[in-house]
Amino acid sequence: MLALCLRNKALFAYPEAMTAEQRAQLDELVWVDPDRMSGEPCFKGTRVPIQALIDHIEGNSTLDDFLRGFPSVSREQAIRFIELAKDALLACVSS
Repeated sequence: MLALCLRNKALFAYPEAMTAEQRAQLDELVWVDPDRMSGEPCFKGTRVPIQALIDHIEGNSTLDDFLRGFPSVSREQAIRFIELAKDALLACVSS
């Protein structure tokens, strides 16, 4: 799997492949603040790192398992992030 690098809101290793619309969607979903969670990218409005969702997926947990463990993240936020990551990665490997 391609690495998901969320530092500086770059969704993956090739941020130039992101469209302006994808960047705007990412800004709606993710916040990076050096004063919160040591600057770890988190779901906007929460202290839940995006990496927690990725770790759950990699560990074969369900989305429902993740949401039960992190109730401050909405189902919509998680699904929108997964869809955005999927679209960005598919665009990257298709170009």
